[in-house]
Amino acid sequence: MNAEMLAKVRNDAGFVAALDQSGGSTPKALRLYGIPETAYSGETEMFDMVHAMRTRIITSPSFGGDRILGAILFEMTMERDIAGMGTAEYLWKVKRVVPFLKVDLGLAAEVDGAHGMKPMPDLDALLQRAITKGVFGTKMRSVVKLADPSGVKAVAGQQFEIGHRILAAGLVPIIEPEVDIHSPQKAEAEAMLKEAILRHLEGIPEGQQIMLKLTLPNADGFYSDLVKHPKVLKVVALSGGYTRDEANARLARLPSVLVGDVEEVAAQGYRACMAGEVIAVPGTLNLAATTATRVAPKWLVRQIAGAIGRSMI
Repeated sequence: MNAEMLAKVRNDAGFVAALDQSGGSTPKALRLYGIPETAYSGETEMFDMVHAMRTRIITSPSFGGDRILGAILFEMTMERDIAGMGTAEYLWKVKRVVPFLKVDLGLAAEVDGAHGMKPMPDLDALLQRAITKGVFGTKMRSVVKLADPSGVKAVAGQQFEIGHRILAAGLVPIIEPEVDIHSPQKAEAEAMLKEAILRHLEGIPEGQQIMLKLTLPNADGFYSDLVKHPKVLKVVALSGGYTRDEANARLARLPSVLVGDVEEVAAQGYRACMAGEVIAVPGTLNLAATTATRVAPKWLVRQIAGAIGRSMI
């Protein structure tokens, strides 16, 4: 494991940029970027276009380690180059942004009020390729929709079972059991999920840590014990699709967490990226917050999660 990357994730603030759209979500991402499906023919051209878009984002003067903590890559993005270097290598060596890899293959059908992850038959081989490419960690997503004990247990169990395999390979997993913000039982589901996470953290070997990506909770400071847990390297906040006003209100109630204008960030992102704006903003967290207004189109900004430190949620 790269000790410098580990120190950056542990100690620095910033955003985690989601650059991990897969084949199913890429057409929508390109449409939001202004490229209709009639502009390309077949998956090869589609992926060429989206990589060009990601390259422009990553090479922007405003996209750097002073504001961006990490970037989550789609497998094909990891396999491609930027400026003659592998994408993960470029992110770290040139931009000082920690590279992560999306390893899940999408959501399975809903069972007991939750979506687990589809099987990952080639996971071990993918992890080894990620290591050779200079990737620091991974990300995988499940979704909890209801406070069903069986569903929550299955989601947490699958996330941590695969998380153990990722740790054994020498990478740091981002465990992402998202709670659907539209769930009629959101608070109850969050309580069940936290209990399950705490139980599974007991099984993490000494000397190893995982990261957590969690939906902004209903209760203020609800995940403080997870933020402070010795087996947790970092907790990353997931907005999950809240409107601007709701996201701002929830962020404002989290102790020491920066409040950002989510929709305004989204609206300005594309224009600022194309203009190559660089604006000095005082304060590390404020710098992190303003990054999205300069480097990303709407589809990306809506998936940017603020990385939060150990005393911030």
